[in-house]
Amino acid sequence: MSMSTPEEFFSGNPLGAEIYHRVFSFLDDLDDVEVRVTKSQIAFRRRRGFAYLWDPSRYLDTDVRVVLSLALDRQDDSARFKEVVHPSTRVWMHHLEVGSIDEIDEEAMEWLREAYEAGG
Repeated sequence: MSMSTPEEFFSGNPLGAEIYHRVFSFLDDLDDVEVRVTKSQIAFRRRRGFAYLWDPSRYLDTDVRVVLSLALDRQDDSARFKEVVHPSTRVWMHHLEVGSIDEIDEEAMEWLREAYEAGG
């Protein structure tokens, strides 16, 4: 079953839907952002993907329902990130577990803007 809309992707996950709408409303004011919904994630793209929302409880035994993954062109050492991986020479993927809408705050929006700029 393929997911066609973000609402369908986060069906049964109200926090995920709320976080998607906050992220989308921020990015909607910026140019050329494409939203792609797949079975495993919601991707925000320009020339390449720069931010992803996903639900780890689909794959892991965890209470975490939403992760915002951000592709930055540098490593950020903030303790807020659950994990930072370096999948390619110019990308550091930062995984932010989100437990409430308040965690998509000014700092998170700055990271989102930085990922957007790196993705274009």
